[in-house]
Amino acid sequence: MDMFKPIADMGPAWVFVIDLACVLALGTIGTAIIVKFLRHMLKKSERVDNAVVKFVVNAVKVACIIVLITIVLQMIGVHVSTIIAVLGAAGAAIALALRDSLANIAGGFMIIITHPFSEGDLISVNGDRGRVENIDLFLTTLKTPDYRTVTIPNGLINTSVVYNESNQPLRRVDCEFSISYDSDIDKAKDILLKICREGPLISMKKEPCVGIQKHEDSGMVIECLAYCIEGDQWDAKYYLNEKVKKEFDRAGIEIPYPRVDVKIEE
Repeated sequence: MDMFKPIADMGPAWVFVIDLACVLALGTIGTAIIVKFLRHMLKKSERVDNAVVKFVVNAVKVACIIVLITIVLQMIGVHVSTIIAVLGAAGAAIALALRDSLANIAGGFMIIITHPFSEGDLISVNGDRGRVENIDLFLTTLKTPDYRTVTIPNGLINTSVVYNESNQPLRRVDCEFSISYDSDIDKAKDILLKICREGPLISMKKEPCVGIQKHEDSGMVIECLAYCIEGDQWDAKYYLNEKVKKEFDRAGIEIPYPRVDVKIEE
């Protein structure tokens, strides 16, 4: 069977051209209407993430374009079933050649289904850390704190451990402060707790924890575990480091430094 029909069997050429133009116009307009309506309906739902909206809209748009191309091919006399049979026979080779791309598409679907993160979340994947800017069919794009753009294949994300640092309302701020062995431990702990309770960036929804973390050659290390609203962790850490230094100096609590005692015998 020939793959193409004789052009003469399609009637007058001008009629065929008009029909083809009408199908293309209606298909293009119909695709635009479907995509616009779907995007509007998805965005109305507060439970649907923006990344999901983009993913679903793009998938539907591609499906509509494929349907339109199939209709046009049938109109011009191409036997689509023959093409499908040829592609089916070559499916194994195509799947093998595109295995990485197919893995990325599957990874994209898994991200949408399992929803481990959303646009705007701060995540870490394989040592890369940044805010999610875009979740596409093949790739996820991050913007790092130092304003670099990192593009990660969805297939890699799907098989990696992902740390989401934004899906909890509170973040813990870990600080360590050294004091000499001659300093008053209880006084130092009281100062740290007071700074945490009075700090504008420290949240008291969860009580801070202060205690001796370890002993070193030159002094003791006090660990302070405080909590803040997600997004304020860096400012809160800088605040604690600066405020504690000033209060320790005012209270006469010595911050040790390595010293060497030299004894000279005559």
